[in-house]
Amino acid sequence: MRRAIVFGATGTIGSAICRQLAASGWSLYLHFNQHGERAQALAEELFDQYPEQDFLPIQLDLAASDSALTAFVAQLLPVNAAVFAHGITKYGLLGDQELAAIDQVLQVNLHAPIKLTKLLEKQLLARPHSRIVYLGSVYGGQGSAMETVYSASKAALSAFAQSYARETAASGLSVNVIAPGAVASAMNAIFSPAELAAVKAEIPAGRLAKGSDIAVWVDHLLAEDSDYLTGQTIYIAGGWLR
Repeated sequence: MRRAIVFGATGTIGSAICRQLAASGWSLYLHFNQHGERAQALAEELFDQYPEQDFLPIQLDLAASDSALTAFVAQLLPVNAAVFAHGITKYGLLGDQELAAIDQVLQVNLHAPIKLTKLLEKQLLARPHSRIVYLGSVYGGQGSAMETVYSASKAALSAFAQSYARETAASGLSVNVIAPGAVASAMNAIFSPAELAAVKAEIPAGRLAKGSDIAVWVDHLLAEDSDYLTGQTIYIAGGWLR
């Protein structure tokens, strides 16, 4: 049985990834932090459609201690893939940011994925065609004012993936980043309709991305015949910015 863990499974992109992977035959750990009811509802939805697969909600605060991260990984059944589909931002000028808020963005977006990768490495390397996919951002390639720390965290994630891929390529563990542009998601719900319309006008594709636009590429990267693609950041942005 192929099993993946999807971090941030209750978000717009994360839930789309779960639905896409489930349709491709994957059993899934559905990670959540605060939205356990969403994770449970998603697990039930997927099990109804794919009763021969497992869908297990599992909770973890990605800002937790190192010992909590270690204990979390130790309880997992073997996984063939890890998809880090979570992310947070604090919108505003850097000078207005609280130092604790800067730490939180870096911990959730960068430190936790790197630490969890280290903890998952042994079991992933033990399996052929194992996979890691991180959710980056177009702002990791072209930084955004008002989201400087977020941009830095996503740029660093791409650099980490490129470096780490060189350590693991010979083993069959591929490591890549999917970097969306503007997505119709809760993260962008803070913007007014007029502001979102202005962004849409800049996107050659003429619309914001849907979760499914991102999920299909995650599915491709997890396929067994995609071993040779590793260390890359793939921008899914409708022709915008990158």
